[in-house]
Amino acid sequence: MTALRKSILIFLLMVQGMFGFSQFFSTEHYPVYAGNDLGLKYSASSSSFRIWSPTAEKVELLFYSSSLGNEHRESLPMEKAENGTWVKTVLGNKKGSYYAFRIFTKGRWLHEVPDPYAKAVGTNGKRAVVVDINETNPKDWAKDKSPVFSSRKGLKPGIGGLPVDAVIYELHVRDASIDPQSGIKAKGKFLGLAESGTVHPSGVKTGLDHLKELGVTHIHLLPSYDFFSVDESRPDSAQYNWGYDPLNYNTPEGSYASNSADGKTRIKEFKQMVQAMHNKGLRVVMDVVYNHTMLTENSYFNQLVPGYYYRQKEDGSFSNASACGNETASERPMMRKFMLESLEYWVKEFHVDGFRFDLMGIHDIETMNQISASLYKIKPDILLYGEGWTAGSSPIPDSLRALKKNAYQLDRIAVFSDDIRDGIKGSVFEHEDKGFASGKKGMEESIKFGVTAACRHPQVDYSKVNYSKGPYANEPSQVISYCECHDNHVLWDKLVISNKKDDALLRKEMHKLSLSIVLTSQGISFLHAGTEFLRSKKGVENSFNAGDSINTIDWNLKSKHKDVFEYVKNLIAMRSKHPAFRMTKASEIAALIKFDENAGTGVVAYTIDGAKLGDEWKSIQVILNGSTKAVDQSITGSSWNVFSNNNRVLKAGETVSNQIRVNPFSMAILYKK
Repeated sequence: MTALRKSILIFLLMVQGMFGFSQFFSTEHYPVYAGNDLGLKYSASSSSFRIWSPTAEKVELLFYSSSLGNEHRESLPMEKAENGTWVKTVLGNKKGSYYAFRIFTKGRWLHEVPDPYAKAVGTNGKRAVVVDINETNPKDWAKDKSPVFSSRKGLKPGIGGLPVDAVIYELHVRDASIDPQSGIKAKGKFLGLAESGTVHPSGVKTGLDHLKELGVTHIHLLPSYDFFSVDESRPDSAQYNWGYDPLNYNTPEGSYASNSADGKTRIKEFKQMVQAMHNKGLRVVMDVVYNHTMLTENSYFNQLVPGYYYRQKEDGSFSNASACGNETASERPMMRKFMLESLEYWVKEFHVDGFRFDLMGIHDIETMNQISASLYKIKPDILLYGEGWTAGSSPIPDSLRALKKNAYQLDRIAVFSDDIRDGIKGSVFEHEDKGFASGKKGMEESIKFGVTAACRHPQVDYSKVNYSKGPYANEPSQVISYCECHDNHVLWDKLVISNKKDDALLRKEMHKLSLSIVLTSQGISFLHAGTEFLRSKKGVENSFNAGDSINTIDWNLKSKHKDVFEYVKNLIAMRSKHPAFRMTKASEIAALIKFDENAGTGVVAYTIDGAKLGDEWKSIQVILNGSTKAVDQSITGSSWNVFSNNNRVLKAGETVSNQIRVNPFSMAILYKK
């Protein structure tokens, strides 16, 4: 770089520092560091630290005696190194030391913060901790393997299943065990989900054994990295949050650990939980929130490289597609690098089996596809999916972002189908709105759109689909079929609100029909924890901080609604056994699913040619009755075996011919071998 160009660059950096990040300075001029040694490199003889802060004038490495309180006991200047990085090697064994960094810019020192690459932190994540990561491994961790999750024949060696073989179960760590009658000792903790043999006083299995009993394949954990909103220094106080307020991305949440101050404990206990789930045949998916941070100006990103990691509006202010005060700029090289290396770390170090991306529509397509390519190399059967929308407008064009309508451009990444979600139960934004499963007319095409996993099908009238007016998936593995998640009302509460005049028994049938649609549709099935026994949040729509009284899983409901649990369990087992419900190609869906075009209002009926898929059920008929009246559905031929009717799995050997009566708000499945 010539002296003149260097002077111009320094001037531009000064302007940026004076006026904030704006049109005065383009991020393309920031140097990009390609090395893999950002953060801490520990050994017993020395610890090496490297951070990226290209606009800093000075950087200090600070050491502390404890995870909270007290001034730093040691301050060491860092040395400017290549491509915007600063380095410092400290001799001796620093294991157990708490540390942070601060930069000097614009004539002042910014806040003392851990760097974004910190792998271990103390209480409330305010300071990083020097640890030997090998000391965080539980016994036999090296032998831990991700389990097979499919009965599909012909899988390649090392492949545990295909995305459509997954049945995902979304669960909050604390919710799973905090019920006083859960029978779980480590209540609200990672280790609570590692306990076996736990039962409710009624005798039903709880926690980990319940998940195994239900038959799901992947446990989707709501945010379990270190988040901001729970004060870890007060572990016995009443606190609660879902965790969509990121602080430290590369280490587990301290409030879910038995000791938040010791940097190793949270890491080891998270690994013990993963290991226990793997031993039960369950895979682990992490809910990750790279689209925004809890803090903005004071975030760890912003205190080290002001402005760089976030998108801005034309006036230089922070853009806010997350509705949380900021949105990260995944298209910028060092943010892209951070996301990629963070995700790789969770897979390699914690043996995580998949990721759900919060507000994935904020991220750019190129970054998401690079992430997919890298993670599939590490784990060829990893599961990747996310929300194909944002919570507000973004300054980069829709065409470049991982939105639902661009799902066909994503590489092996699925998006949630809000079309089938609201088609089943009604709009999540209009509380009293009904859906197909609760009696609303005119939702048949939305259900057919969901059954075919947003893939092109000649019998779907896209002009009548609730949201999408055309297919957006190239293959069914690009779509998550669901009707509820942690957001908005849980299914049972939604039905109570939208169907006030109906009695509980009828709403129960609506609930079962809703889950029936999810578990028989093509694509990847997704269930919210507790839905299998009519979980309620007492009508609270957004329970992100509502506390245990609203959010806890009431395990008594499992015995109270045993029939619902058994029904859902049987549907999952059926789906897992029959590839006809797990097609892998859009062309198969278009050719092998035939809808009955004479089905009445409020009814969706279709056949599947199972023979061409190698299914032992050579021909299958599914009848979904979302109307208020029983229907007599004509069927072709005689001696059809009845797997289920009227939301109940029947005993083997029951058959029907020519016609079957299906009650209001229920489903029937027939087959021929």
